[in-house]
Amino acid sequence: MRKVYCVIADDEELAREVIENYISKVNELVLVASCSNGSEVYNVLQNNTIDLLFLDIEMPELTGIALLKTLKNLPAVIITTAYREYAVEGFDLNVLDYLLKPISFERFLKAIDKFMDKRGNIETQIRSFANVQHDPEAFIYVRSENKMVRLLLNDILFIEGLK
Repeated sequence: MRKVYCVIADDEELAREVIENYISKVNELVLVASCSNGSEVYNVLQNNTIDLLFLDIEMPELTGIALLKTLKNLPAVIITTAYREYAVEGFDLNVLDYLLKPISFERFLKAIDKFMDKRGNIETQIRSFANVQHDPEAFIYVRSENKMVRLLLNDILFIEGLK
C-alpha cells in the first residue's frame, strides 16, 4: 500500500506529541512536518505533496479555519480541536473528520480508516477510468450552457472539480 504523507498543525506541543505518537504506530503513515502555527503549515503545504493534514482550529498567525479558506488544493483534513462549536463550519469546508481533544488512539484509528476508505475509492475510480480510456469510442455526457454535450474520453485532457 502507498504511504500516506501527513502534517500536524497544532500550537500545543503536547497535542502534537500525541498525534506524532499515534502516526508512528500506523505503518502506512509518514510524518512530514509538525507545525505550531498556520503560516508554517501553509509553507509546508506549498512545498510538499501532503495526503493528510491534522489541523487544530485555534492557532497563532493563521487559524485552522482561515487556512482551510485560504488554500485551493488541500489534502484531506482531519480537524483536531478542543472546541465542538467549529464542527459544522469544518464540515462545510469538506473536512474528512473532526476529532475532539483529548484524542484516544481508537478514535484516531477510526478517522484513519475513513481516510483509507475514501482514498481506496478514489484510486479504484481512477483505475476504472484508465481502463475505459483504451476504448476510442468511450464517452461521457456533461452539462454545458443548459445542454447535455457528449465528450469522447480520449478528447479530455484533464478534469477540474469546482466544489
